[in-house]
Amino acid sequence: MKTGTKILNMFTSLLLVAITGLSGCATTGMQRSEQTGTTMKTVENDILKAVAQVDVTGASLDELVRPGQSDVKKAFEKYSANVSKMDDLGKRMFEHADKMSAQGKEYFEEWRKQGNTYANPEIQTLSEQRRSDLSAVFVKISEASVGVKGEYKTYMSDNREIQKYLSNDLTPKGVEAITPTARKAVRDGNSLKEAVNPVLYAISSARAELAQGGMK
Repeated sequence: MKTGTKILNMFTSLLLVAITGLSGCATTGMQRSEQTGTTMKTVENDILKAVAQVDVTGASLDELVRPGQSDVKKAFEKYSANVSKMDDLGKRMFEHADKMSAQGKEYFEEWRKQGNTYANPEIQTLSEQRRSDLSAVFVKISEASVGVKGEYKTYMSDNREIQKYLSNDLTPKGVEAITPTARKAVRDGNSLKEAVNPVLYAISSARAELAQGGMK
């Protein structure tokens, strides 16, 4: 093989490695974007399920303390099952929310690092502006989430204690005595639903913004 041919082949190999490396970085960034968007969709679905379960749990509690309830034991068992389901949904929702937050931080941090590698200052400025704009949209999710966990903890604490109280005293007088607290728990559920509405809007806005970049 001639020396010129060897040099040409070596140059071609190096060029392919460089292109593959650049392509890998782009794919990695796209994958992070898609993973974050997927988790956001999961959290959105978690919230919608939790909101629906708040209604179901509240309805079963209303039915349990309804004057003239003929089968208190059955009503209590139904309510207890709904409290357990609400607990599971809440844990899953916050677990996914934490994952979404971590993925978002990683996504924007890696973007920031890559933005510092551009040789063209105009492209670097464009990248930084776009990253800043998207990051601001993502931050709104955290801002909208302030207070949601507190509302949830209050709601679940009331329901768990109602469940515990009635498990010890499921008599007509026991049910009557706990009724005011039960009514408050239902109101707490309504407050929780109102608290998550801004979060749903913020997630929807962030997903729409990411979708403009090709993420479904």
